[in-house]
Amino acid sequence: MTAEETLPFADWLRLREPADAAARAEDLLDAVRARLTGDVPTVIHDLGSGTGSMSRWLAARLPGPQHWVLHDRDADLLARAAEGMAGVTAADGAPVTVSTRCGDLTRLSAADLADASLFTASALLDMLSADEIERVVAACVGRPTLFALSVTGRVRFTPDDPLDAVVEAAFNDHQRRTVDGRRLLGPDAVAATAAAFARRGVDVRERPSPWRLGPEHADLAAEWFRGWLGAACEQRPDLAGPAEAYARRRLADAAAGRLTVLVEHSDLLAGG
Repeated sequence: MTAEETLPFADWLRLREPADAAARAEDLLDAVRARLTGDVPTVIHDLGSGTGSMSRWLAARLPGPQHWVLHDRDADLLARAAEGMAGVTAADGAPVTVSTRCGDLTRLSAADLADASLFTASALLDMLSADEIERVVAACVGRPTLFALSVTGRVRFTPDDPLDAVVEAAFNDHQRRTVDGRRLLGPDAVAATAAAFARRGVDVRERPSPWRLGPEHADLAAEWFRGWLGAACEQRPDLAGPAEAYARRRLADAAAGRLTVLVEHSDLLAGG
């Protein structure tokens, strides 16, 4: 299992988009809508927008004119995200416009984001360090903030396999690795983010948002599995031998429609 065996990142984001859309906790949107009603156009800053799946999903579920500001450090992903927003309208048919900002979102200040009505992010928090979480939360306080699809580290397979728990633990250790002096929070990010808001007096609601991958998601399940197992083997090279037979079993099950996977995530709404 190596990085070369997995899809380019933009293609991976495209493959996972339908599962992300199905998993997000829509019941949190009622509180968001209640905060955003009025005559003033809604300005939404999407942090770590990638190819724009969050903006496409949410814009069509919120009423009224909207302007989305998409943040990412990858200019190519931002261009794809902006292109993908073409033709998107609000829930009531109101216009949706978009602009992009390329840079390090963890260095944004409240002043940089002063025009925001709402902050959003998807599949972001687990890639941040504790210091970065603190800076992002500090910049977002005062506006509703919806952070979706943060991994919790828990995975459930049907049928199960003796190596499932071993690989899960190794993957979670990989998610907590140190990169360029940054110790990533991985599955600890949800709790750290909720605590950071709470210290600032902001209420947080948390909802489960699991991927439920069945036979109809065989391509996504296989691609996710390769990346999941590859990260675990990178963390624990001693798993490489057992992983070969394990991968053959799991990928054969996925191809035959015998495999279902529950990949747990959490959605957070702060200040809503």
